[in-house]
Amino acid sequence: MLTVACWKWRPSRGYRSEFGPQTVNVLRRMVARGYPAPHRFVCLTDDPRGLDPDIEALPLWTDFANVPNPWGPRNPSCYRRLKLFAPDIATVLGERVVSMDLDCVVTGDLRPLWDRPEDFIIWGDTNRRTLYNGSMFLLRAGTRPQVWERFDPKTSPGRAKAAGQFGSDQGWIGYVLGKGETRWTQRDGVYSFRNDLKGNGRLPADARIVFFHGHGDPWQPALQRIPWIRRCYQ
Repeated sequence: MLTVACWKWRPSRGYRSEFGPQTVNVLRRMVARGYPAPHRFVCLTDDPRGLDPDIEALPLWTDFANVPNPWGPRNPSCYRRLKLFAPDIATVLGERVVSMDLDCVVTGDLRPLWDRPEDFIIWGDTNRRTLYNGSMFLLRAGTRPQVWERFDPKTSPGRAKAAGQFGSDQGWIGYVLGKGETRWTQRDGVYSFRNDLKGNGRLPADARIVFFHGHGDPWQPALQRIPWIRRCYQ
């Protein structure tokens, strides 16, 4: 059975967004509509208060929790997500896991994205220099263990930055794995609100999920005025 994992922790001081329990609850409802196949929905969190009863809250590990993003404090530090690449992660999350960010809107059927045979798939057309975007990736447990095993909290962030790979965990993933991994793109119905839609706010007919990486979250009042966001983000 597929495990859908999301993350909620207290962000560092100065970070641009706040993620309360309602952001997890809404994501769970959107995933239930978009992925009607049997699945396990998990929130890895340091504060499970306020989560709906059908959400499985698991304690968030502290590995690499205090490693800063090399691109500055207004960018998230998500290095703790690298533990998904640990060889024994199946004992916690099962054999096949999708990791996804909270700041997204599910707009269509997710089964063509997640019911695929590859060992590893990641979103990947949001930046010309950075190979992958960590907002969503799917992996078979034990896949690409070098992402976890080669990470050094003192040196790895700087090495990824020097190579031009933007972000925290996504920068390191791109640095270690290089080009050639299977990616979701616009052709699969995975869109960036900032890059692809903000010019007019229109939702492409083939959209399955839209991510709001960077500034602007779908729960903010200004964005809730856009009809398709208001309709789908609930």
